Amino acid sequence: MSKYPIYSIQRFNCNDVNSDFYINTFKNHLVNHSFVEEPHRHNSYVLVIFTKGSGTHDIDFDSFKILPGSMFFMQPGQMHHWVLSDDIDGFVVFYSQEMYNLYFRQKTIDIFPFYSSLGNSPEMFFGAKELKGIEPYFHNMLEEYQGDKIMKQDKIMNILDSIHIEIARKYQEQHVLETHSYNAKIKDFNVLLEKYFWTEKGPSFYASQLHITLKHLNRICNEILKKTTTQVITDRIILEAKRMLMDKKRTVNEIATDLGFDDYSYFVRLLKKTAGVTPTVFRGGKNI
Repeated sequence: MSKYPIYSIQRFNCNDVNSDFYINTFKNHLVNHSFVEEPHRHNSYVLVIFTKGSGTHDIDFDSFKILPGSMFFMQPGQMHHWVLSDDIDGFVVFYSQEMYNLYFRQKTIDIFPFYSSLGNSPEMFFGAKELKGIEPYFHNMLEEYQGDKIMKQDKIMNILDSIHIEIARKYQEQHVLETHSYNAKIKDFNVLLEKYFWTEKGPSFYASQLHITLKHLNRICNEILKKTTTQVITDRIILEAKRMLMDKKRTVNEIATDLGFDDYSYFVRLLKKTAGVTPTVFRGGKNI
């Protein structure tokens, strides 16, 4: 089996000079890019909303039901694929972090809480009335993308930002009870973890980088995520291990080494303890 690919935005908009943005209706997207129905990753942010049809969407080994009103927001590197009904439709949008951050400057994409890896679901559901309210944004953005009017990129970016604001408002309504003073530290911890989990496995390192005690970091993780710091770090490592194990050309020993484990047997024991299976069993029995 070949390695699961990581697709760039250029793969989808090869005829467009803008390599940092792509939008299409979902139906047309599948006509021109049928390969996306196989498991894959993206090097960009992905925003998808379904307006018709049904199916399932698997993201990093969690499965979600697709219905009209289902929205998914994914970060670069997440593995996903879908099984879709013939009448599926909606919108799919790809955009780079660099494009968003450079345009707005005073705010960055990671201010939106639904793009946090820790403790947040990549799924949101819009009821019929809510879908009717947000769907025109996608129609307008697609019209701008396909047209050639002046200030095209400005219009697209502002529509995209408006969509993010609408999502953030709905997200806050759903998670209002979870708003906490610790959220800023969790966000900073998430950024550090994404950068260093390959080499730094100890919770003390992250506490030091955050300029707080390990006891305080454990308190934050327990309060917000209901996990210890060690469990959070381990979960991130195991997620990447699962992603890498889907590439059957790579040996388990190579994967363990890439993840910073000198002791191959310890890596196997850790995966079995955390995921409930050995690498060989997971690789043979998992079909995302």
